[in-house]
Amino acid sequence: MKTTILGHPRIGEKRELKKAIESYWKANISEKELLEIASDIKKKNWLNQKDIGIDLIPSNDFSLYDQVLDMSLTLNCIPKRFRELKNKVSFVDLYFSMARGFQKDKFDIVAMEMTKWFDTNYHYLVPEFEKEQQFELNSCKIISEYREALQIGINTKPVLIGPLTYLLIGKEKENGFHRLDLIDRLLPAYIDLIEELKNEGVTYIQFDEPYLSLDLTNKEQEVYLETYTILKDKFPEIQFILANYFGTLHDNLNLTLSLPVDVLHVDLIRGLDELDTILKHQKKEQILSLGIVDGRNIWKTNFDASTEIINKAKAIKGDNIWISSSCSLLHSPYDLANEKDSAIPEEVMQWLSFAKQKLQEIVLLKKIAQGTLQASDIKEIEANKLAFINKEKSALIHNNKVKQRINALTEADSLRKSIFAERQKKQQQELQLPLFPTTTIGSFPQTKEVRSLRLKYKKKQLSEEKYNSFLEEEITSAIKFQENIGLDVLVHGEFERNDMVEYFGERLAGFAFSNFGWVQSYGSRCVKPPILFGDVSREKPMTVKWTAYAQSLSKKYVKGMLTGPVTILQWSFVRDDQSRAQTCNQIALAIRDEVADLEKAGIKIIQIDEPAIREGLPLRKNNWAAYLKWAVNAFKISASVVKDDTQIHTHMCYSEFNDIIANIADMDADVITIETSRSEMELLDVFVDFKYPNEIGPGVYDIHSPRVPNVYEIESLLIKATNLLPQENIWVNPDCGLKTRDWPETKLALENLVASAKLMRERVASVV
Repeated sequence: MKTTILGHPRIGEKRELKKAIESYWKANISEKELLEIASDIKKKNWLNQKDIGIDLIPSNDFSLYDQVLDMSLTLNCIPKRFRELKNKVSFVDLYFSMARGFQKDKFDIVAMEMTKWFDTNYHYLVPEFEKEQQFELNSCKIISEYREALQIGINTKPVLIGPLTYLLIGKEKENGFHRLDLIDRLLPAYIDLIEELKNEGVTYIQFDEPYLSLDLTNKEQEVYLETYTILKDKFPEIQFILANYFGTLHDNLNLTLSLPVDVLHVDLIRGLDELDTILKHQKKEQILSLGIVDGRNIWKTNFDASTEIINKAKAIKGDNIWISSSCSLLHSPYDLANEKDSAIPEEVMQWLSFAKQKLQEIVLLKKIAQGTLQASDIKEIEANKLAFINKEKSALIHNNKVKQRINALTEADSLRKSIFAERQKKQQQELQLPLFPTTTIGSFPQTKEVRSLRLKYKKKQLSEEKYNSFLEEEITSAIKFQENIGLDVLVHGEFERNDMVEYFGERLAGFAFSNFGWVQSYGSRCVKPPILFGDVSREKPMTVKWTAYAQSLSKKYVKGMLTGPVTILQWSFVRDDQSRAQTCNQIALAIRDEVADLEKAGIKIIQIDEPAIREGLPLRKNNWAAYLKWAVNAFKISASVVKDDTQIHTHMCYSEFNDIIANIADMDADVITIETSRSEMELLDVFVDFKYPNEIGPGVYDIHSPRVPNVYEIESLLIKATNLLPQENIWVNPDCGLKTRDWPETKLALENLVASAKLMRERVASVV
């Protein structure tokens, strides 16, 4: 019996990696210094696992930006537009350029497309494939990390993205082929890599194949079996670990059990119902890795329930089992011990477990299973039982008024007063906006000064009077800037907000907040999800003060900016003692109250962002309908309280809408803004094919890259949009909020955006 995990958090205990990467981008540290900091983080991670007692420790779970991008570089799968750059910049700069774009000298290169990693809030860089795509080893990162660990006495299991998952999460950039057709070219590169690992003395290799949790075609199933048969025949001496996570295997279960691998890892947080079948049909000699400690949430593991599962497996498999996390701990914060001075209530604290504590839980579960407990272990087990008893009875969790309000909801609460066609006429008459109205998604750059003063205010080192005066100055400046460049619909800039979910959670009952509960979202971007532990309610207005203040400064309309209920749910660590649908409806009612108060304050345009609605989809399509029914309804509950002439916007980013476009339409937002810049308006096709009736703001430039598009580039994208959509339904906006950008690039990009909209109006006028 062994203990292991699928991967460790990599941003550093206090976000050291984020700070180092951003310093490197600003040329404040050298490449050597960046790599030294990265190396220190890796070593600390490995030693932490070793000290706690993890038997089989992963390597190559670390990344400077994204593990999928790492694999693309390893396989020399570099998009055409970056290949000339390969000989002009360092390997590290090429790597970051592929992630962020490159704009220097004669080069003006758009970044690779980014999308959500299965149903998580982590984003990966989508591999790009050509019809004649070739693969070859191009990077020794996997080898070098294995050697780094060996130097400190740790023999690791290298973690690879499985060849089928790597291909299937990518995208064809040319017509006339399917990416699965490339397996015969990809496989030799994997064989070369495994050969090198074998020569290094590697014993175990972990292949991450979460794509097995999705619906596979017969062809895809066949290729899975063929691929792993070839690999195992070639390397019988290496122990292959096949790791599936994020869902059940379902109709891929028989296939997975037939694959010639030595260890099968299953996610028992998501797929416990399949354990009996696996135990019945799994090959006797194959090791079963039990993903029993939740890698995606922050609640303690129930030792009684987990031990029962382990004993069931042990009764059939003996010691031929491993105890592990359900998935990589990439999705968990580092260490609960850092929260001693946080605002998390002491009662809630006893229910929590971060990555370090999850490692300890895994080791303790092994001791329980093997009967090797010490006195300190028994105390820990008793504390675990007591925490679960307290949680069940806690008065902090339950609010009868909230429950009564949920029970009183009717269908009418989720319906606007009139259909969109009638609302659109009223809104056009009321708002009098020009053709191709321009706006932003909401936030403006959060400068060092903004972040510093907000932190001082939070720590009570700055008076409320001085802080409010500062915010008034920032908002006034932002409004003047927007008016000066000619934006049509303004925003207040969100300078008072730390994070689009955290800000609201701090003002709602039922949430708690950590000081260092950071997890990686993409690249250097980290988020600190709220801890949603109890019934949710809004005690007083959350955004009205600053939105109304901004509106008082301008005759133009200022949007009220809210985060939607599904996104607040998805981007929080959510309670596990009631259905997510019920929790989401509680949040929806709180947002509904805020929408009503904004309208009463004279705000005529209100945006309710729902970037996470697509990522919440269950991985299996037969489970989609139930989720979409309650998720869409929750949004409608939050939005449907307003009059017809109040315009409701929503925003979604980095999502594929093809399969859920009818549900997006059912949300019935007056305007939807989406990301389309990296795909060059490709995402609009589905809206066209569906004949989406409402107004759309296709994002015309990528805010996740420092690259600034010129006027004519934006205009060309808008021309594409007008060839697809009615021009009177098109808005002009960036593809996401501007919080992470700097002011110089933001100002230039928005000036170009406004100029392109004016050119489009002139183009239309000349035709008329």
